[in-house]
Amino acid sequence: MKITIATDAWEPQTNGVVTTLKATIETLGQLGHEARVISPQGLVSIPAPSYPEIRLAIAPGFHIAREIKSFRPHAIHIATEGPIGASMRRYCRRHGLPFTTSYHTRYPEYLNARWPIPLSVSYAWLRRFHGAAARTFVSSNSLRSQLTSKGFPHLHQWRRGVDLELFRPLNTPLPAELAGLPRPIMAYLGRVAVEKNIDAFLRLQLPGTKLIIGNGPARAALSERHPEALFIGYRFGDELAAMLSAADVFVFPSLTDTFGLAMIEALACGVPVAAFPVPGPIDVIEPGVTGVLNEDLAAAIRSALLLDRQVCAERAKAFTWDAATEQFLEGLEPIPAGARAALPAPGSAMIASNGARSQPSAGDAN
Repeated sequence: MKITIATDAWEPQTNGVVTTLKATIETLGQLGHEARVISPQGLVSIPAPSYPEIRLAIAPGFHIAREIKSFRPHAIHIATEGPIGASMRRYCRRHGLPFTTSYHTRYPEYLNARWPIPLSVSYAWLRRFHGAAARTFVSSNSLRSQLTSKGFPHLHQWRRGVDLELFRPLNTPLPAELAGLPRPIMAYLGRVAVEKNIDAFLRLQLPGTKLIIGNGPARAALSERHPEALFIGYRFGDELAAMLSAADVFVFPSLTDTFGLAMIEALACGVPVAAFPVPGPIDVIEPGVTGVLNEDLAAAIRSALLLDRQVCAERAKAFTWDAATEQFLEGLEPIPAGARAALPAPGSAMIASNGARSQPSAGDAN
């Protein structure tokens, strides 16, 4: 199957959406499917307000039409609601092509944390955006319940996975940056932004070291307010796994995440989780087994430190990208043969988004 994935979130961004899409695309390839990503890369774009690392494509409609005509997909999935996602939605509706969407991010809460935009206004727009899809993919049961209560139809569960070859317990010396620091080491991993509620963690009066792995627009202000915390920026690959494995507890203070991929990455490294009892954590954590959920985050941290790290690593094995990708495939809506045949055929050569000329693949005739 040939699958087009339209997303405003893509490399070089570092976030859960990009990690999820990259892992899914890799697994699709292993299963014999072909995925083509349509993203802001190579297009004229501007930085997102208050979040400059995210680029917003300007007028991507022509590029999208060209990519669809060239690739001639069997299914289309819209991963985000930004300019790329909105333009793909318009194209599909104009040409009578079915599509699916994802609800990765609780944008109403994110926007409300930055500007006085009523939640009702944002949810009304998102309900309209996703209402045109054959199905909207959600990462958890609690998110499905929340969106159902707000009138979102046709919801399909698409869970998340973890790379168990990379994220695993490591019995190695502490990374040099952490050597000699007071224990316990309490780690956070993710974007350093206002909606992540990191300040609720950093304000806690607890012995040990607060370790912040990641970057974002709130880093400068938070590091100035909390000079005792260690901000080390993003880490990747084996270095990230080593940092997580070195932690004694993983702290997830967010109140607005739809899942929280970093939690299962920490669990796979054998690190128990402390979090608030909100959607995301309640779908991932087994209370008293892999973590502790408590409105008192300090109490959750103290209790999580007592949990069995080996059990955490074993339970994380339930989150596989193979299983998640099967759910992704099950939710896709195939484009009817007639509608696909009606797509304008590509020319003998297409102009690729980077300006180079590329020949249509042999599969385009299918």
